Amino acid sequence: MIESSQPKHSTPSTAITPTLRDYTSARVALDRTGTSITTRHALEFSLAHAQARDAVHTALGVASLMAALGDRGFATIAVKSAAVDRTEYLRRPDLGRTLCGASATLLAARAAETRLPHPDAATVNVILADGLSALATERHALPLLDGLLALLGLTETRVGQEPALRWALAPIVVAEQARVALGDEIGEALRADVTVMLIGERPGLSSPDSLGAYATWAPRPGRTDAERNCVSNIRAEGLDYATAASRIAWFVTEGRRRGLTGVELRGPDTALLR
Repeated sequence: MIESSQPKHSTPSTAITPTLRDYTSARVALDRTGTSITTRHALEFSLAHAQARDAVHTALGVASLMAALGDRGFATIAVKSAAVDRTEYLRRPDLGRTLCGASATLLAARAAETRLPHPDAATVNVILADGLSALATERHALPLLDGLLALLGLTETRVGQEPALRWALAPIVVAEQARVALGDEIGEALRADVTVMLIGERPGLSSPDSLGAYATWAPRPGRTDAERNCVSNIRAEGLDYATAASRIAWFVTEGRRRGLTGVELRGPDTALLR
């Protein structure tokens, strides 16, 4: 009788484990029991899967975001896409790219009431959207917004030298059941020169709260993803707020200089952000 040479219990190489696990939260070099992972790792996987599902289905706390923005002194507008609820939003991505009728009317009315900016100023419209992870927006959008507006000279707090370009801030929009392209219709309605959408990204099994930022110059319906610049994985375990704000500010500023965003606008050298 020949016995199997494979051990019943196996542990990843001690040479591999510290190297990989120190640099990633991905599930690498997991402990095993026979041909299966250990109970601890199986339970951790189940928890991560539940957190990802919760992130997708949890509703955005619009009232709390609006209150926090109001405390900062910002004008705000709450809008909804044409998707009537979360189920329809997930089944019909196209509806998340279009405003519902009431929100379109509301934006048109607010645009008519808004004073035109200084002739030398370009208008930036920031949109806080739920996307596929309302959790990400609730956790990270406000501190990122604070850093970004400071870099653009749109708050009392300044970072570095006074911006060379003058900016005006459109009312900050909080959007429910939103996809990235919803920002095009919002930005056009508010006569913005550039939109910055802060939106929850599709959750992963190690990142249920990852925030993405999309900058689009001259927003209008019909823009494609090739005409935007994205800064992604903004979260505690990913890209920090200061670095993310610097990259977004660079895309917005350079996009204004060149009159475009997207694939023709290459990202900044890391050294330029320091």
